[in-house]
Amino acid sequence: MTSRLYVGNLAYSTTDEGLRNFFAVAGEVKSAEIVIERGSGRSKGFGFVEMATDEGAQNAINTLNGKLLDQRPIRIDFAKPKEERPRGNNAASYAQERPSRHGGGGNRGNNRDRRDSERGRDRDRRRDNYDDY
Repeated sequence: MTSRLYVGNLAYSTTDEGLRNFFAVAGEVKSAEIVIERGSGRSKGFGFVEMATDEGAQNAINTLNGKLLDQRPIRIDFAKPKEERPRGNNAASYAQERPSRHGGGGNRGNNRDRRDSERGRDRDRRRDNYDDY
């Protein structure tokens, strides 16, 4: 059993401290954290609470699940272990997982090379025609 709890259906105004105080009724709280969106800095509406003991975690589920916190009925369950994700959150790893929108093997540079050679041929034709005068 685990003492880490998932807490869902949180109000966006709920703070880490408010969450900690709410769960203190059920037992000693080691940590309370609301998950925040990186871009906006706003709460995602869920968080995690780690209780000091497994009994405290079970007591929190039994006594607090469905109770109102900041005018919202919260949902509490044991947190699942974090899934392994591929390392490296960069464009190169993303490109390997997803096919290119531009077709083929991502050879966008070849189109540029072709355009440049066509421009060169057109320029050469204009010079040749100018020499005829």
